[in-house]
Amino acid sequence: MPSYDKLVLVTRKTRLQQLVERFNSKGQARFYIEHAGGDFADYAAEDEAYARALDTLHRTLGHGDLGLRVQTIERAIVPTFLFAPSDLVVTVGQDGLVANVAKYAGAQPIVAVNPDPARFDGVLLPFRTDGARAAVGRVLDGKARLREVTLAEARLADGQRLLAFNDLFIGARSHVSARYALRAGADTAEVQSSSGIIVSTGAGSTGWLSSVFNMAAAVAAFTGGAAGTPPALAWEDPRLCFVVREPFASKHSGIRLAAGVIAPGDSLTIESHMPQGGVIFSDGVEADAITFDAGAVATVAAAAQRTRLVVD
Repeated sequence: MPSYDKLVLVTRKTRLQQLVERFNSKGQARFYIEHAGGDFADYAAEDEAYARALDTLHRTLGHGDLGLRVQTIERAIVPTFLFAPSDLVVTVGQDGLVANVAKYAGAQPIVAVNPDPARFDGVLLPFRTDGARAAVGRVLDGKARLREVTLAEARLADGQRLLAFNDLFIGARSHVSARYALRAGADTAEVQSSSGIIVSTGAGSTGWLSSVFNMAAAVAAFTGGAAGTPPALAWEDPRLCFVVREPFASKHSGIRLAAGVIAPGDSLTIESHMPQGGVIFSDGVEADAITFDAGAVATVAAAAQRTRLVVD
């Protein structure tokens, strides 16, 4: 059974904290929101609920009988933080925080806490603040139930790699056409021009991927055609699903490889034809993007690494 000596508590800034950073004071932030017709009380309520959640967690998880040191880190430093094999990770925030941390936590178990159940649905947040200590205790005792979530991985020929908990985006940084050659499995490569490629995991299949299928279904209903449904992928499913957004058919670009499943052992290969502005990013975080300009070749497949999410 793994041995843990430190609990890493991962937090994120509330909307109000970000506004205060931008406008230098709460008063200025309030003026900005109310002048724009917004409800500042909602920002304040969210901030207060988050502060109460953190206070509860510091009191309960910092209690000596757990035998763990507690280190608090903010979301922004997660990409550069070195998680140790003896770390147990607790996230406090929305689902996106779990996705962001999962890519860097390695095999360390993650206890995901919903700081404000009245505000956040929390598909990936099985624990409330008053249940976090018991969940941590079960991990320490080896009695916790975990789900091993499949991650997607994009790897460039030069060794750069990027993991995704929900989805990868491969395309252009701005709203211009992405140009590339796509090969799926043993298929012949097809030159495409599109709004980019989304590659989704099972965990992400109810997010961005589902919105693409929703759009396709609405267009099909408008034209009287048949609507398709996305494949049902569990979090542990080793398959990935890809879709090409708005593929353009022309003399120089095809639409044959517009969607598909990446089976275990298979991959997508994408060669960039974009002189500049090509990117690969994951889970909506453009700050961690990999440059994907002309000549770069990316291989996309399920990652060997999996996220271990505590669910009970």
